[in-house]
Amino acid sequence: MDLLNIAQKIRKVRKQQNMTVEQLAAKCGLSKGFISRLENFRINASVSALAKVSDALGISMSDLFSDEDRNVDCVFSNIHDGEEVERNKSDKFGMKYYSLAYKKTNRSLEPFMIEYRPTKHKRKMMMHEADEFYTLLEGEVVFCIGDEDNCRKMKANDVLYLSKNIPHCVHLADGCKFARAITVYEKK
Repeated sequence: MDLLNIAQKIRKVRKQQNMTVEQLAAKCGLSKGFISRLENFRINASVSALAKVSDALGISMSDLFSDEDRNVDCVFSNIHDGEEVERNKSDKFGMKYYSLAYKKTNRSLEPFMIEYRPTKHKRKMMMHEADEFYTLLEGEVVFCIGDEDNCRKMKANDVLYLSKNIPHCVHLADGCKFARAITVYEKK
């Protein structure tokens, strides 16, 4: 199941219908939190739950699973052609994620471009069940690993390989107004 593709389709159709997350949740009898996690590709929904969501959106289940032009062996693109996705309330933390391989099905990697801007909100440590390769393209960030006392300032062209299940967070370095990075996760 291509969770990213399904999540993006659900969000796209919901927004096309000018429906809020709350409205979709009420219409399909699921919680707002469940719909939010589903749209942020943080859960594997059951077929039953996906059927409820597709019914509420007025689309067929096959529309959710349809790959249209996505089932190819390779996909050429440009770094600026990434499709914006929301992950873990990223906008609140001054971050924008762009999926760089959203057109490719059956992929084993999830590459994202991340843009950082100043925010008053501080992101808590998080971890995931996948190794991560991180490359800072421009700007300066502070990458904390394990806890807030183990932080390192990264500058453009610095890279990091981080093993799965390691708590971490990233934020703009003091005085930096914009940073851009590429991160690649193993797809689980």
